[in-house]
Amino acid sequence: MPDTSAHPAQIGTHTWLERTGGALSPRERRQLLRPLAAAHLANAAGRISGLARRGPGRYKTTGLNLGPAPDSRLARAAESLARHRLTPALLNHSYRTFAFGTVLGRLSRLDVDRDLLFAAAMLHDLGLTSPTPRVDFTLVGARAARDLAEQAGLSAPATDTLLSAITLHHSPGVTPAYGPVAHLLSAGAALDVAGLRSWTVPPRTLSAVTSAYPRLGFKREFIAAFRTEAAHVPAGRAAFLRRYGAFELAIRLAPFHG
Repeated sequence: MPDTSAHPAQIGTHTWLERTGGALSPRERRQLLRPLAAAHLANAAGRISGLARRGPGRYKTTGLNLGPAPDSRLARAAESLARHRLTPALLNHSYRTFAFGTVLGRLSRLDVDRDLLFAAAMLHDLGLTSPTPRVDFTLVGARAARDLAEQAGLSAPATDTLLSAITLHHSPGVTPAYGPVAHLLSAGAALDVAGLRSWTVPPRTLSAVTSAYPRLGFKREFIAAFRTEAAHVPAGRAAFLRRYGAFELAIRLAPFHG
């Protein structure tokens, strides 16, 4: 039989997700192991440096005032939908994801479309509240984003950027090569969920973001939501992260309370 596995760069994009429903082939699972292992090593080294008070974040400064949230038609619609569909803990996670992604972008000097990053952050976990058998949860957020993008008159390239940022966000190894929106959405979410790159951010910035958007028992709720997602899509990325990524342990060890 022909090999229908996607190129590593395509795994997790919205076109791949529409075709596969989020089910990884054996080859695709193997392809994701390398970036997953790299993330584990970086997290371990970074957390150790942070505990030793040598994390680079201690020596960096970045403005604590992130400014007002984007106020475009797309941003307002995405925020309204998130407020209607997400639990309080997931909603605050979405705000923190945008804030942390913005901070990481500033520290990396990445220029990013704030409207697209904000909309993606608001919608990226929409599907966790309504898991569907054999359908990756990010497809729910991507389809909602496509509808909102059409209503807002977003261009086709911008819509593609928005949708793939949402569907890619929990794939290992979403580097800047995938574009600033996808990279910073994934990085912001990973920082809030598992503490990845937390050691690169000034401690006062971490505290300011979590004070503005309290966690509200986020760790417990997110672990339960990912267990449910993995059960609904046993060949999906959530199940992959739980099996090979010690995902629940990473969440519990994240340097945040609640």
